[in-house]
This record gives sequence, structure tokens and C-alpha cells, in this order.
Amino acid sequence: MYAPERQQQILSLAHERGRVDVPTLAEEFGVTQETIRRDLSSLDRAGLLHRVHGGALPAGALHLEPGLAERDSTAAPQKERIAKAALALLPTEGSVLLDAGTTVSRLAALLPVDSNLTVVTNALPVAARLADHPGLTLHLVGGRLRHRTQAAVDAWALRDLADVHADVAVIATNGFSPEGGLSTPDLAEAAVKRAMVASARRVVLVADSSKYDVRHFARFGSLDQVEVLVTDTGLTDAQAADIENHGPEVIRA
Repeated sequence: MYAPERQQQILSLAHERGRVDVPTLAEEFGVTQETIRRDLSSLDRAGLLHRVHGGALPAGALHLEPGLAERDSTAAPQKERIAKAALALLPTEGSVLLDAGTTVSRLAALLPVDSNLTVVTNALPVAARLADHPGLTLHLVGGRLRHRTQAAVDAWALRDLADVHADVAVIATNGFSPEGGLSTPDLAEAAVKRAMVASARRVVLVADSSKYDVRHFARFGSLDQVEVLVTDTGLTDAQAADIENHGPEVIRA
């Protein structure tokens, strides 16, 4: 089957089902997930579909941001491996900013109870997982709580982060690419992520490979602001090389 024929069928399925996802399409068409991602990107550029986390929506469909439970269950094995790999990049002492993201929350759950770190986070799930660590100094950023992500945002959060100089920031993203940079659906969430990136000497981006070449409404940074991207083995050699040409080291867990 030629690519235009496959893309036409993908478009029909998206309208029929209301949403299509990369793994299911790859299995149905007997091609790689990377091939499907290229198809979806082509359809997105043509304005026929909207790329979203892990798949696509028909053009004109309401672009809903998935809830916390849905995001946490998506690519769970990959997120667990990414969290373990990112843990090795944290200092044994010093200060760390932890973003609101399900992969970051998994990283927080892996921190040893006797960790001797100062941690700043705007995420309630992260704070809850670290509240019983006696050796850790925990600072919870204030602000308006976004119920969809359980993250503090808006002016109060930005004021808090303006006073911070952290050694490392671990940042999650809903989409990343060399051209599109780092993006997320919500402007308020993007502003906090941008402030965290600016407040750290070293930025570690954690994102599973399904988020590659996905663009969301609010851009909050570019790959040249990232020192290390920790992702999974679904990212191809060519994609990893392209990302490294834009600055960050790529670790595929």
C-alpha cells in the first residue's frame, strides 16, 4: 500500500472512531509506529488531522487535554524505565526542580527515603510522594491548582520560581521536536515550565517517544535549552541523532 492510500484510510478511521492511536494503526496496517507517526504528521501539516499525545484527532475536533489518570496509564512501562534512567542524573546533594508530569511523579517515587536533596515542585502528586522523606527539604510552589494536572500555576507560582536557582530541573512535555520545540496544551502550565527551565543550571527532559514530533498549543522552550533528553527505545537512531544535533544528549531507556 502506498503512503497516500494509507493516509486516506487513516483519515477515514479518525473520522469514524473520533480518535486514532499510533500502536493500533501500526498493527492494523502492518507497518512500524514510526511510519504511522510520519503519516499523522503529514496529515497534520495538511490540516486534515490534529496530532495529539500518542495519536491524532480529526480536524475540527475539540482538542482535549487528557486527564492525570489517562496520562499516567499511557506508555506506563516506558515511563518507568525513563524515570529510573533519569534518577541516575540527579545529584546526591543540592537542589532539584521537579515539574508536574506523570513521568516526573514516577521519578519522585523512586527517590530513596534518605535522599539529601532540596526539592522544589509545583505538583501535588510529586509532593505527596516526597512528604515522608525525612532527609529531604521539600518546597511546594503555590498558585492556582489546575485540577487536570494537579499542578500549581499562574502568578503566585511564577513569583516563587523567580527566587529559585536550582542545580537541576526535571521537566516533562506533551510534545517535542527539533522544529516545534517543547509544548503543552495549556498556556499557564507552559509559563511555569518555562520558569523552571530558566531557574535551573541543568535541564533534564523526560518524555516517552510517542511525544516526538507532536506539537501542542503552548510552546515553552526549545531543545537547545535541554542538556539531556531521557526517552525510550521507540525513538529511532535517526531521530535521536537529529535531536542531538540541536543540543541535548539523548538517553534511550
